[in-house]
Amino acid sequence: MYNWNTDTTRLKLDVPAYEKWQLEQMINYGLNNNKLPKNKLLRYWPDLNIDPDKKRYLELILWKTE
Repeated sequence: MYNWNTDTTRLKLDVPAYEKWQLEQMINYGLNNNKLPKNKLLRYWPDLNIDPDKKRYLELILWKTE
């Protein structure tokens, strides 16, 4: 994933913030042929700032398969 408007070098120093930001970017703007890591999704789920419709859809998928 390439993001041209965020300085990821400073963001990478705070690992939880970077992982959360990366998940939000992948969900909101496209996966770029990558898969969403289920364990990270579950870990950061309450804090993710994503589109409500996408969040409801992902909830159906995540909790239906457990």
